[in-house]
Amino acid sequence: MLKTVRVGVVSSGVILFLMLVSWSQVPQGFEKTFSEKTLRFDYYHSGTAGHEEISVDQFRVEGDWPGSRKHLVDDTNLGKFLFQVIDVASNRVIYSRGFCSIFGEWETTAEASQGIWRTFHESQRFPEPKMPCQLVIKKRGTAGAFREIFTTQVDPSSRFVDRSALGSSGRVWEVFKNGPPQYKVDLLVLGDGYIPEELGKYRKDVKRLVSVLFETEPFHSRRDDFNVWAIDLPSEESGISNPRSGVWKNSALGLSFNAFDSDRYVLSFENKTIREVAAQAPYDTMIMVFNGRKYGGGGIFNLWATCASDSEVAPYVFVHELGHSFAGLADEYYTSDVAYEDFNAPGTEPWEPNVTALLDGTELKWKDHTGASTPIPTPWNQDAYDKAAYEYQEKRSQLRAEGASEEAVEQLFEEIKQKTTPMLNSEEYAGRVGAFEGAGYQAKGLFRPSVDCIMFSRNPKTFCKVCEEALIRVINLYSE
Repeated sequence: MLKTVRVGVVSSGVILFLMLVSWSQVPQGFEKTFSEKTLRFDYYHSGTAGHEEISVDQFRVEGDWPGSRKHLVDDTNLGKFLFQVIDVASNRVIYSRGFCSIFGEWETTAEASQGIWRTFHESQRFPEPKMPCQLVIKKRGTAGAFREIFTTQVDPSSRFVDRSALGSSGRVWEVFKNGPPQYKVDLLVLGDGYIPEELGKYRKDVKRLVSVLFETEPFHSRRDDFNVWAIDLPSEESGISNPRSGVWKNSALGLSFNAFDSDRYVLSFENKTIREVAAQAPYDTMIMVFNGRKYGGGGIFNLWATCASDSEVAPYVFVHELGHSFAGLADEYYTSDVAYEDFNAPGTEPWEPNVTALLDGTELKWKDHTGASTPIPTPWNQDAYDKAAYEYQEKRSQLRAEGASEEAVEQLFEEIKQKTTPMLNSEEYAGRVGAFEGAGYQAKGLFRPSVDCIMFSRNPKTFCKVCEEALIRVINLYSE
C-alpha cells in the first residue's frame, strides 16, 4: 500500500508532522485519471435462474461526466451486482457502483426457474478513463460477498469506442438547478406516452410530482443538493401499452404494464433507446413518468423508476419508487401479488438497508435507531392487519378481472387506507424503530424497521428513520 508523507511549516515555529494516509483514501486528481466525458458500457445479460452470460454490445461516449469527481468508489455495499473500473497499469479500482438490474429480478421468476432463457440489455456509465481499464461485474452471493461473473478490457483511445454525436430527440429543460452537476445529485425525469399536444401536460405533471418529492424528508432538507432536469419527448401515441387489456402503444420509451406478468409493474425493455435519450441531460438517477390513469410503476436500484402520471396515488408512487431506484430500499409490504419466487434466498441476510432476516439478533443492522426498551423482534398485531390486507387484495383482483374503472379501484385504495391507518397508528410500538415481522414479500422470516412507512403502505407520507438514513447516505455519495 502506497503511503504519502507531508511536511508542514508554520510561523510560530518549525513543526514537523507526518500524516500517513492510504493511497486509496487520497484523491488522485480527477483530471489526471479521467477525461471530462462519460463512457457508457452497453452489454447483454442473458440466462435463466441457474445460468447467466454477459456479452459486450458497445462502448459509447456521452456528454460531460455529471457525477461527483470526489466520490468515485462506492462504499455503500448496496446492490445485487457491483460494477468496477480498474486501472490496468496499477490494478487500482478507480470507479465502482453497486446496482440491480431487470435480469437480476427476472432470474427469481417462475419462468426463469423453469429454464426459459431471456436476454436483457443493460448499461453502466462511468467517467471516461485516460488509460486502458479492466471492467468487472460482480454478483453478490448468499453469504453477502461479491464474486466476479464477467470482465473485459476497454481502451478509450481505440477505434472500438463510438464517439459519434448524440442524437437530439427531445428538448432538455431545468425544473430547478442549484449548482454544477458534479457537485449535486442530478435527477432526470423522462416522459413516455405524451403526444406533442400533451407536452404541456407533461411539464405540469413533472412539476407537480417533483414538488411532492421535495416536500418529503430527507429530500426536503437536502433540496439544495439536487438539480432536477426533464426532457420533452413526444410519442406517436398517447399512453403506454397494457397487454392484459389488449392495449398496445408505440410510445417513445417502450414502457408497458404487465412486466413479469405482474399487472401493475411497469418496465421498459428498450434500454439503449432510454440511454440515448437520457444522455442529452446530466443525470445520476432517473425516473420515467408515463401518461396514464391506471395505477402502476416500478423501481430498480441504480437503473431507473417509473410512475403513472394521473393515478390518484401518483405522488406516493413517485416517492416510493425513487426509494427503490435511488437508495436501494426494499419493498416492506408482503400481501400484494408479485412475480418473484424466493426473492431473498432463505437463510440469507438481505443487502437492502431496511429489511433484515434477523440471523444475528445481537447485530440488528439499524440498532443505532432502536431504543433499549423496544423488544426485538417487535410485537405487532399482524393477524388483524393481514386479514384486512388480504381481503382487500381479493377485492382488488376481482375488480381487475371485471374490468372495473380506475375510480373504483382507487375507492378501494381509500377504503383500505381508512381501515389500516388507525390500526397501524394504534400499535404499541408505532413511531418507534424495531423489527416488525413481515417484509420483502414475505409474511414470515423477514423484518422491517417500522410498523408503517412509505416503503410499507400507501398510508403515511413519511419514510421511517432507517429509510431516511439510507437515502441521506446515497445523497452524500453523489453530492459534494
